[in-house]
Amino acid sequence: MSWRSSFRCSKFRYVFGKPATKEHSYDGVPITRSVHDNHYCSANPCFIAVVTECAGGGAFLVLPIHCLGRVDPHCPRVCGHSGRVLDVKWNPFNDYCIASCSEDCTVKIWDIPVCGVQQNLTKARKTLTGHSRRVAIIEWHPTAENLLLSSGYDYKVMVLMPVHHRYPSEALLLSVSFNIDGSRLAVTSKDRRIRVLEPRTGKILQVSSNKTHRANKVLYIRGLKMLLSTGSSPWNHRQILLWDPDDLSEPLYEEDLDGSAGVLFPFYDPDTQMLYLAGKGDGNIRYYELSSEKPYISFLMEYRSLLPQKGLGRIITLKTANHLKWRKQVRFEKVLIIKIDSEYSGSKSWGQTSPK
Repeated sequence: MSWRSSFRCSKFRYVFGKPATKEHSYDGVPITRSVHDNHYCSANPCFIAVVTECAGGGAFLVLPIHCLGRVDPHCPRVCGHSGRVLDVKWNPFNDYCIASCSEDCTVKIWDIPVCGVQQNLTKARKTLTGHSRRVAIIEWHPTAENLLLSSGYDYKVMVLMPVHHRYPSEALLLSVSFNIDGSRLAVTSKDRRIRVLEPRTGKILQVSSNKTHRANKVLYIRGLKMLLSTGSSPWNHRQILLWDPDDLSEPLYEEDLDGSAGVLFPFYDPDTQMLYLAGKGDGNIRYYELSSEKPYISFLMEYRSLLPQKGLGRIITLKTANHLKWRKQVRFEKVLIIKIDSEYSGSKSWGQTSPK
């Protein structure tokens, strides 16, 4: 009879968070005072975009990722919206293209110059209309270039550019997430339920119950065929849950975290199967390892800071020394505004996806 340990061994040797020094941070950014539950910050390998507070319309800053330090109060902005900007998302197929949505009921597509924004940018490449109330959520399709989803307070979900689909929502959407090939769409809504949709037709395939878990944010775990949701229990404890997207009757995993009131934003790295949880108003970022076997989620480490975050954006860069050793760096852009370097390192054998 072979012996098997009852304890699960983590594949990660070192996981830690390291705040950037002042000279490697952004300072003096006039962050928006909006209370909408969005990131307000989006980053890619070239730029970081931050929604800012301004009078007479909506605007956001686009800063080159390597131009650090204090931001000029008169720094040029992207300011073509007539209402407050609620969300910004970089095009995953083009580092110089960004989408924004606003209280003015429009979605705008912007082309950012290679050298950055040198003067106020007011003319968008494309203005997308169709919503009758403010647009709260936008999301790029993961596999189809130039395909964008938007959701507004008029209970409409729209798939734009180059096809135009529109279907009504039963409740106001709080978050959306595509699966790995974009054939399924998971959403959470104001009634605190999770729904899995067919994006082409809007047909609802699965609906969860809201009796034991009031979902707020949802995320497809790409590569593991799972859904992760964050929300609260009936006793107002913040929770994380894992679901089978083909059966939302019962969760695969459930964990109560704390009694804080801030919204938990999940970020997932499919290469290392690591999950990052950061709450609005919190000063900490939790790291977890996900797997396809029970218990599915294993806590790794927690980064703690005295400064609360209002929004986050993630940049992933991979530095390879040789074919045996690697170092992957996940950098978070925290709004108020601090860069967090989360590093994990170790040796890697061919065919494995994690560092031990």
